Amino acid sequence: MSEEKHWTSAPDRVVRGSMGLCHLTVFEPPFAVDALDLPPQDGARARAFAESTAGIEEVLEDLGPRSVQTPLPSDVRTDLDVAHGAAWGNMLSIADPAYAADGNDEPLRSAADELRERFPDARIVGRVAYHGGMEHTEDLVWLPDGAMFHASGWYGDEPFVVTGDPGAVIASLDLKGWMHDNAGVDLDEEANEVEWARLAGLALGHSDPWGWEQMQTTAFRVRHSEEAVRNMEELYFV
Repeated sequence: MSEEKHWTSAPDRVVRGSMGLCHLTVFEPPFAVDALDLPPQDGARARAFAESTAGIEEVLEDLGPRSVQTPLPSDVRTDLDVAHGAAWGNMLSIADPAYAADGNDEPLRSAADELRERFPDARIVGRVAYHGGMEHTEDLVWLPDGAMFHASGWYGDEPFVVTGDPGAVIASLDLKGWMHDNAGVDLDEEANEVEWARLAGLALGHSDPWGWEQMQTTAFRVRHSEEAVRNMEELYFV
């Protein structure tokens, strides 16, 4: 059964908008590890993790290794069937175009809810940006002690909704003022102007793999669920 199962748009239809960050990471203890000291990519575990995440029904093809700095393809509809999976020891991650949104739903939060149940001792960190004339972002941190924040909306515009308690996340991580100052995070700003993705990055700290060219993921062609496809068609083509 092919990836075409749920799509109504033609495979070569041009995608509207583009993606920036689009990933969800599960980071289990120990947390004090440098990204470059994480074990090398385990493609088999990455595939299993990808197939287990909300929105993906099956991995159809292994497309080979990619640097974490290689963006997800997003030119035509068939590109939206490509996800990047990673398994670096105690860190698992998935980059999936199905996580992008424009405010009509919150796919990242839905996927994080499921992962919270599966990995109760993990830090769960999600960062997504969709560029469609303006930038819509969805960022999330959910810690083992329950501290969390979820921030979603149009950057610099309304509506923009923050749930949870960012201050509790900062306290739980024992982030010093200079740390979020250096990251350019100022919670005194309007919610739609706060750099939430940078605050999410601080939850991974020196373990954050996404800035290192040498860190490898694996690209997979996948079949998304009917709900994920419906949401992507509404976002990327309508």
